[in-house]
Amino acid sequence: MDRPERVRLGTELRCFRCLPDVENPTDPAAYAYLLGLYLGDGHLAVSPTVPVLRIACAAIYPHLVDACEAAMLAVLAARVRRIPKHGCISVESSGKHWPCLVPQHGPGKKHERPIVLTDWQRPIVEGHTEAFLRGLFHSDGCRSANRVTVRGRHYVYPRYMFVNESSDIMGLCQWSLDRLGIAWRMNRRNSLSVARRDAVAALDRHVGPKS
Repeated sequence: MDRPERVRLGTELRCFRCLPDVENPTDPAAYAYLLGLYLGDGHLAVSPTVPVLRIACAAIYPHLVDACEAAMLAVLAARVRRIPKHGCISVESSGKHWPCLVPQHGPGKKHERPIVLTDWQRPIVEGHTEAFLRGLFHSDGCRSANRVTVRGRHYVYPRYMFVNESSDIMGLCQWSLDRLGIAWRMNRRNSLSVARRDAVAALDRHVGPKS
């Protein structure tokens, strides 16, 4: 006697790693963006019950919170919660299949463990490098005015900064910038600067300031 086919419920219906032909496929650009956010300010809490993906978004950037929620819904989530915290909004989604799509999760801090794209993630990020870079800068980056004085004259120019303690995540940011032909330099061990006028203009197109 044949066993009845197991009923698939919840996030399994959206998990493209478990089902070869999902009914509601993940938006790959949204996935690349969400992965960038996760690598910056995200955490996947894996418990005996249901895993919870959490992205901490600064409360002063409401459009960033909206974009994070939209990405979660486009990737896997059926429902997203916004939990007010001190100075930030924790955007959260519960789902058994988040670990399938965020294989970089693990115990401890990200800079204390290897962070490497898997063979199936790399083509997605290569195809949507702008979205991935946007997620990285929307989490651990900023666009600011840099003020310098040269021979008594004062200058103000815009620049982007990306700060992360993980050398692997910093390497992914550098690799993404290189793919888009955007010049960068390391101004500190854990800090990357994009300051050339053409490079800033390119990031304005691909990333844009937080809002």
